[in-house]
Amino acid sequence: MGKSYNVLFLCTGNSARSIMAEAILNRKGRPNFTAYSAGSHPSGLVRPEALKQIEVSRMLTHGLRSKSWDEFAKPDAPRMNFVFTVCDNAAKEMCPVWPGQPMTAHWGVPNPAAVMGSPEQIERAFRDAFMILDRRITLFLSLPLATLGQLAIKKEIDRLSPRRCAEDFQQFLFSSG
Repeated sequence: MGKSYNVLFLCTGNSARSIMAEAILNRKGRPNFTAYSAGSHPSGLVRPEALKQIEVSRMLTHGLRSKSWDEFAKPDAPRMNFVFTVCDNAAKEMCPVWPGQPMTAHWGVPNPAAVMGSPEQIERAFRDAFMILDRRITLFLSLPLATLGQLAIKKEIDRLSPRRCAEDFQQFLFSSG
C-alpha cells in the first residue's frame, strides 16, 4: 500500500481547467491521490464545456463545484502535499499559506473559457486544455514519489511546466524522426 497524497489545483475562477484537473487526478490517481480544486476569485459556476469533457472521458462530475481557495487554507482543511496553479493569473497572485507547506509548481494551460469563436472552436479549446492536463497528470503519476527526495520531486514537478513539456516534446520529435 502506497502513501496517500492530496493535490490542490488552483485557477482564478475555478470553473474549467482546475475542475478538469481535479476530475482527471481523482480518476487516474486512485487510491493514492485525492485531488481538489479552488479559485482565488471563484466564478461560482462550473463551465458546461468542462463538464462535457469530463463526461466524454467517462469521469465523474458529481460533487464538482467552483469554490474559494480559502476553504483549503483553514486549519481543519485537508493537508495538501502538492499545489499546482493551472492558470497564469493564479500563479501571479499571493496565495494563502497552505498548512503543511506543500510543494508547488505552475502548470499553466491556455484558458479555454477565453476562446471566442464557433461552438466547434470553443469545444476544441476545452478538449485541448483537457488533453494537456491529462498528459501532465499522467506524467506526474508516473513519478516514483515514494523513492524520490524532496528536491528531486520539486525538480520533476517543475519539469512538467508548459515550457519544459514543450521543450521535451520538441526533443522527442527531433530524436524520433
